[in-house]
Amino acid sequence: MKKLSLIIVSLLILVSCGKNDSVEKVIESGDLSEIRAKKANLSAQQSELSSQIAQLDAAIEKLDSNNDFTLVSVRKITDSLFKHYVELPGDVETKQNITIYPEYSGILITVNVDEGDRVQKGQILARIDEGGLGSQLAQMEAQETLAKTTFERQQRLWEQNIGSEIQYLEARTNYEAIQNSVNQMRSQLAKTVVKAPFSGVIDEIFTEQGEVVVPGQSRLFRLINLSNMYITAAVPESYLGKIEVGTEVMVEIAATGTSFTSTVKQVGNFVNPNNRTFEIQVAVPQNTEQIKPNLIATVSINDYTSENAIIIPENVIQKNSAGENVAYVVKKETDSTGVAERRILETGLIYDSAVEVLSGLQPGDLLITSGARSIQEGEQVEMDNRNATN
Repeated sequence: MKKLSLIIVSLLILVSCGKNDSVEKVIESGDLSEIRAKKANLSAQQSELSSQIAQLDAAIEKLDSNNDFTLVSVRKITDSLFKHYVELPGDVETKQNITIYPEYSGILITVNVDEGDRVQKGQILARIDEGGLGSQLAQMEAQETLAKTTFERQQRLWEQNIGSEIQYLEARTNYEAIQNSVNQMRSQLAKTVVKAPFSGVIDEIFTEQGEVVVPGQSRLFRLINLSNMYITAAVPESYLGKIEVGTEVMVEIAATGTSFTSTVKQVGNFVNPNNRTFEIQVAVPQNTEQIKPNLIATVSINDYTSENAIIIPENVIQKNSAGENVAYVVKKETDSTGVAERRILETGLIYDSAVEVLSGLQPGDLLITSGARSIQEGEQVEMDNRNATN
């Protein structure tokens, strides 16, 4: 086809040059009938040349076994799973990341853990000087024992209708008051013992043994539990109907080179009026020791899935003069040759350089993946079987 075009152009140039003088003279004569006659004569010559060139081209194609077909690579279209993801920044967080403060004022007399130690819920981390609370508690417990004995005796007498009611009520009231005092003292004394509120790791120790500590002011330890971490991300409100609990998420943490697949475990019910987003939480798998709270993550949320989609590389799509998406397929004539056919495409979403085609291609079509930008509709092509994808 390319040789034919070159031959036509060459012959037309030769004809134009050979008749250039006579054409100019006819035009200079100003005779309209002579000009029209000249044009009709040239048109007849052009028609005759085109007919002769077509005969020559047919003969060339018949005799020349080495036609110069355009070499292209093709891929057979199949339907497959297509997933689209929206990428958003996220932050690694954990609800069990706290700083432990003392509940009692005094000297920190013992520290039982070191930084990096794993502790269990309820384990004693440190003790504060009780300042004699233990002795006071012992005295009050002795008084409690006596009050209890007195009350029980008065109760037995009252049940036997011996003694007055006022004696029974006074004994009971006295016993209950001392019980309350003992419980309050035990609670106060318990505040001198610092225990782990949950299982985790002692990340940092702020106060050394022997220092004076004050409730609400003196930091003692930072305790972190890395087994219940999650990632939060702010999602634009336009995705409200596309993301729900259980939606697939791909997570990448660049700082540690960590990546994993997870799911959305919680979808917020509040849209932030300042940036029109809602918050989601993504579960972090267990045994991911490299992941730490406050790391930055890239969250890719699966907002669209098509089970039987036609997917093609983004770089094979061209634009025509009307702004339509165009791709070329091969209509096979032999095992290795065929004719290029142009298809107008309706495309959907794009992800990772792959485009979902909604219409214009069918399973089984031979899509031209390489060489399409230099071919035209109806041009004969040769398929490069080395790169063909079946």
